[in-house]
Amino acid sequence: QEWKNTFATWNPQDFCNISKVILPMESYWSPPIFIFERVDGQNPNLNYMVITHNGSFNSTQPFQATLTCSLMIFKFPFDTQTCNLSIASFLYPVTDLVMKTRRTPADMMRDSQSYFLTDGEWKFTNLSITEYIEDTDDGQFSVVTYMISMERRPTLYILNLILPTCALYLLDMAVLFGPSSLEEKINFQIAIILGSSMLAVILNNILPTSSNRPPVIGTH
Repeated sequence: QEWKNTFATWNPQDFCNISKVILPMESYWSPPIFIFERVDGQNPNLNYMVITHNGSFNSTQPFQATLTCSLMIFKFPFDTQTCNLSIASFLYPVTDLVMKTRRTPADMMRDSQSYFLTDGEWKFTNLSITEYIEDTDDGQFSVVTYMISMERRPTLYILNLILPTCALYLLDMAVLFGPSSLEEKINFQIAIILGSSMLAVILNNILPTSSNRPPVIGTH
């Protein structure tokens, strides 16, 4: 966070060329920030701010937050999800506090790709920023929303789910139209049903349940 305070300025030449100082957060006013989608998280312990001689305040507080996001898994495991991270301050209306982003979406996208886990299930694909005014019963407030797009890596699901399922159905057709006896076909059909049931249980355990439309792979 960065903001200006014209009452906190000084001439560095009058104070041994000191151009900036580090003080606790409670020493001066700082904008209270809220995240709409946050449901849990860890608050930071770095409660300090940097004050420069021209009245510029800078506060960096890294923290981890758990957010709510509506998932669309109809194309699972080849799906792409978009989640929002909305930041606002509902203690000060837009006439008192206006929130702006200093960096461009391209710069934030580049840094986010370097920080994001590259070996996880999700691949970070896009980041866009929207600045708007939120109308509430208490007035108008400045809001900044980060729209984060992620693409699922389907390799693990293809190897552990899709390929075994296709192999079972191919074996089913081969035995059904093969020269085997009726008893052997029945026994193999039972084995196919048991295998399909096990794959269905595995699929039910790994699929997220927060989507209104079930995935195509779970309905066939």
